[in-house]
Amino acid sequence: MKTLHTAGTPLLEIRNLSVVYETDTGVVHAVDDLNIRLEQGKTLGFVGETGAGKTTTARAILRIIQSPPGKITGGRILFEGTDLLSLTDEEMRSIRGGRISMIFQDPMTSLNPVMPVDEQIAEMVRLHADVSAEEARARAVEMLRMVGIRPDRAGDYPHQFSGGMRQRVVIAVALACTPALLIADEPTTALDVTIQAQVLELIKELQKKVRTSMILITHDMGIVAEICDEVAIMYAGSVVEYAPIDPLFERPLHPYTRGLFRAIPDITDDSTAAIEVIPGTPPDPTDPPKGCSFSPRCSRAKDVCFEKRCGMREALPGHFVDCYFPLLEEEDALARSEGGAR
Repeated sequence: MKTLHTAGTPLLEIRNLSVVYETDTGVVHAVDDLNIRLEQGKTLGFVGETGAGKTTTARAILRIIQSPPGKITGGRILFEGTDLLSLTDEEMRSIRGGRISMIFQDPMTSLNPVMPVDEQIAEMVRLHADVSAEEARARAVEMLRMVGIRPDRAGDYPHQFSGGMRQRVVIAVALACTPALLIADEPTTALDVTIQAQVLELIKELQKKVRTSMILITHDMGIVAEICDEVAIMYAGSVVEYAPIDPLFERPLHPYTRGLFRAIPDITDDSTAAIEVIPGTPPDPTDPPKGCSFSPRCSRAKDVCFEKRCGMREALPGHFVDCYFPLLEEEDALARSEGGAR
């Protein structure tokens, strides 16, 4: 598959990454020949169904895939020009949490329940910066203040905070060392709608303050539209479409992406028509299709789709799609008449 070539200097470039998990029922192909590219200061939305391989990709970047059963079987992960897969464990530890940080889905599983939150942040600071314990704690208190937690609560334990406040603590930990890259894995999944909005706005503000790039992993197109500059649509372990946010929302080219948009309820439509769904189910990751992974569910699929993957190609300027028959000009009139992508 071709790698992506876009304008700008990449902070992160993943080339042909493949990850498998060896299980009792067979080899799970979690990530298959994946290519993404992230420029300095940009936010990339990483969108896909549960099991598409989004979190596995994030863990591969940080090299925290549990082995066994997981194993990176191919590809390169270039961060600031260095292939992370070529580094020693010690070299990787100096990058993890320092140059690259991650916000995990569940804050209670990523915080130490028996350590005050300021100590957890200070520990991260001292691990990656040559500062005294007093300076590290001052940095911790400042980070907590930045995420909206009062200094008098800095010595509290995780269980003494609400879910939204715990997620703020996790964000403070992740940004304490001003990382060049922040990976946010479904950062608002466990929160109610009001708190979700507050946390997302906080992430946006802090990202600008510390000038970090971000990969936002989600299945929520609304969050992507609000936060991201570019978006990569992932299906069955591979990126099938990659574009700046406006072109992708206005004109999705891959049949799977178009299906995702059509499955979103339209709150302005008073009709009682059923939501459109994509027929079929995702492929068995232990027995992936020979050609395009979406071909068994695609109404546009032809013989070539079942034999060989197309590979990423630039169908429109800056708009990449892994499809032999993308939805281009000849479909535009029909798409508009049907309501198109919302």
